[in-house]
Amino acid sequence: MSHEDPNLIVRYSANERSNHWITAISFVLLALSGLALFHPSMFWLTALFGGGQWTRILHPFVGVVMFVSFAIMVLRYWHHNLIDTDDRQWLRQMDDVLNNREENLPPVGRYNAGQKLLFFTLVACLLVLLLSGIVIWRRYFSLYFPIEVIRLAAVAHAVAAFVLIASIIVHIYAALWVKGSIGAMVRGTVTLGWARKHHPKWFRQAVKESGRPH
Repeated sequence: MSHEDPNLIVRYSANERSNHWITAISFVLLALSGLALFHPSMFWLTALFGGGQWTRILHPFVGVVMFVSFAIMVLRYWHHNLIDTDDRQWLRQMDDVLNNREENLPPVGRYNAGQKLLFFTLVACLLVLLLSGIVIWRRYFSLYFPIEVIRLAAVAHAVAAFVLIASIIVHIYAALWVKGSIGAMVRGTVTLGWARKHHPKWFRQAVKESGRPH
């Protein structure tokens, strides 16, 4: 996709950015409310939501919003996150990755192998959280399940939430590590140099579609 500024290229459209930030805001609300409900020492976080009762009411509904928003992202980006031969080689060269020796790495498409693995980790976590969340949603569904299933679902929900939070922390760290990544999700654009350096395969495809010279 092209941009009016010849030095910039569109990485994320306005719809894609809105989709991302709805998911991100929902995640923050869910993480805070979930931690508040997880352990008494963090119950004070319920004050952010109007108290314990409102926290318990709002948490699952926000969860549904996040799942729907994330599901839209999955449909948007699934085909960009399929692992290929270059990705497997990228993973084998983790020493080069960690030392920023990108010139030694195989060419990267729209997302690198690390981002792709994170994507599928998030997909798995959200599915577990949805299914387990339905089971433990007392107001509407838990009465249909035996107590053993509810207990198992509660444990699965907590484990998936922990993995999700840890994965998002990695996601944020990686975005800070690669300068320009956060700007791409805020403004929607990256420089041609950034695209060529970090995602050369995607860069070539994008400039070809825009009709620009390489």
